[in-house]
Formats: sequence, C-alpha cells, structure tokens
Amino acid sequence: MKIDYDIKYYNFFLLFLIAALNICGIFIVRSASNMDEGIVTRQIIGSLVGICVCIVVSFIDYRKLLKYAVLVYGFCILILAAVLAWGAVHKGAGRWIVLPVIGQVQPAEFVKVGIILFFAFFYEKHADTAKKPRTLFMACLLFAVPALLILLEPNLSTTIILTVIFASIVFCGGLSLKWVVGIAALCALFIAGLLYAVQSGLSEKIPFLAGYQAQRILGFLDPASNPDTFRQQARSIQAIGSGGLLGKGLYNTDISSVKAGNFLIEEDTDFIFAIIGEELGFRGSMLIFAGFVLLILLILGVAAKARDTGGKLICVGIAKWIGFQTFTNVAVATGLFPNTGVTLPFFSRGVSSLLSIYIGMGIVLNVGLQRKTFK
Repeated sequence: MKIDYDIKYYNFFLLFLIAALNICGIFIVRSASNMDEGIVTRQIIGSLVGICVCIVVSFIDYRKLLKYAVLVYGFCILILAAVLAWGAVHKGAGRWIVLPVIGQVQPAEFVKVGIILFFAFFYEKHADTAKKPRTLFMACLLFAVPALLILLEPNLSTTIILTVIFASIVFCGGLSLKWVVGIAALCALFIAGLLYAVQSGLSEKIPFLAGYQAQRILGFLDPASNPDTFRQQARSIQAIGSGGLLGKGLYNTDISSVKAGNFLIEEDTDFIFAIIGEELGFRGSMLIFAGFVLLILLILGVAAKARDTGGKLICVGIAKWIGFQTFTNVAVATGLFPNTGVTLPFFSRGVSSLLSIYIGMGIVLNVGLQRKTFK
C-alpha cells in the first residue's frame, strides 16, 4: 500500500485550534480546582503527551489502522471485560483500571476511538450491502457487545455517546432513509416511555437505569418537587447567569462567586462550563463554543475531501463524538438535559479523555493528508 502524503495538505490550523482549546482548558481547570497544582500538573502533562501522540498518529496511515480494525474491536472488548472484572470503583461505578506507573485509566474513553475505527472499516467493507437489513442487524449486534459492557460498569452517559457515534456512522454509511425515519420514531417512543415510567415511579422496573439516574431525571422533569436532586444544576445555572456579558474574571474569588463559595461539585469535570460562564461571561462562553463549532466544521471538511469511505466515516464519527459530547455537557450545565456526567472535551479534567480525543484528531489529520484530489 503506497503512502502518498503531501505536506501541503497537513491541516496546521486544525492542530492549532485543538491546542488553543486545550490551553484554554488548562487555565479553566486551574481555576475550577482552586489552583490545585497536582491536578493542573497532571492536566499539563496529559496535554503535552496528547499533542505529541496526535502528531505521531497523524503520520500513521489510517488505511493501515483500518486493516487491524477487527483486532482493535477485540481489544476493546477485552479491556472492557477487564474493567468489569478488576475495575476500580469510585462513587458506585467501576469505570477505571489502575496500571503500574501510569495510574488510573478509563478504558471506555479509548473504546470510542476503537469503535469509530471498527465501524468505519465495517461499512467500507459492506458498502454494497449497507442498505440491507442483514448488514444493519450485524452492525447492531457487533455494537451491542461493547455497549452492554460499558452499560454494566455502570456508565450510561458513555453508552449514549457511543450509540450516537454509531448511529452517525451507520447513517453516513448508506442506511436507507426509511430505516432512519423508522429508527428515529422508535427512539422518540422509547425516550417518551422512559420519561413516563420514571415520572410514574416505575423506574425500579427499568433494568439499565440505576436509582441515582432515575432521581436525576425526576429532578430535571420536576425541579420544584426534587430540589435536592436538581440543586447542582440550579447552582450551575446561577453561576453562568451571574457571569453576565463579560464575566467575573478568571480565578475570581469574590464573595459572590458560586465557585468560590464551594456551591458546585464536579466543577472541574462535568460542570466546568459553569466556571466558564461565571468567570468568562457570555462573551467568553460563546467564543469557546464557536471554537468547538469551527472544529467540527473543519473535521467535516476533511470528511468531504476524504479519499475513501473509511476516511470519511472516521471523520464523521469523531465530529459527532466531539459535537454531541460538547452539546450534552453545555445542555446539562444550563439545565436543558438531565445531569448525565458528561465531560467537556479539551476542558474537563481527565487525562484518559484528553488522550483519546488527541488520538482521534491525529487520525483525522492523517485522513486530511491523504485527501481526494480533483482533476
């Protein structure tokens, strides 16, 4: 297989953009963690390692990675099974494994990249039969295995993100429009039924929904009757609103600060957007949000110029991953979604999440290096 890289196609602006978002994230994590140097140092080291990994991966032929997609899929299943067997438990969830020297790692974050690679390979291989029910059934069966293993951790939020990524690849892989409409209708009915069951006190009969998750949904549906459950989101909304147009300033310790008053929890992970809103204001929040929108558009631009189906689907999957996860994090912080425990890419504390996204972006850069040429 010949590698015909042309360095003029290397997307330096895309690399600069993700680095800029990451640097902004380090400053926000430093403020959110009350300048905890241990947390900040780990985030900086993770960022430096991540950008180096991204650059190295960007010169690895993605077509060679696709050749090993089946092995990648098998490895994903193996590490997810290892989490269930030996995972470290934190706050009732066993989502991490502890490795010598490296420390705590969250395998589900890296599985996102693995699943994107595998199903990009799968739909490239089955391009001629992508619209057939048999292909869709086979894809759903293969997806169900890692999704179930993650759900059993339990990790419903990552399962939802993976499902959205999978759905985007299936759709762009050539799924018939009638199937799209039918599946969308079924999903809408499922969500409506789930909300009704939770509101009717039938959540205990839902096997994949833990008690705390049902309480979060109840808090979202009826905040007035469930103030304790909704309190975290209410304080997040208060923090964002108090920032006004210009914000209170980075590292703000004013007595009126929601962050400084320790009214927020998980402010350096799930609710980091509350810190952004309070300290950078509406202007800063929109600039960061615009950065994510630009990032997604750039990735989709790479997808449009990809030389083959596999490259296109890799970019689509990663764009959907970053886009949906960003939107979900902001929606939770602003009270538009129930509390799901989803982090903000490049901003929330967590080296596993950071490295996995950098690996994904490295693959996108390589797809761009081998773009389709128009004559």
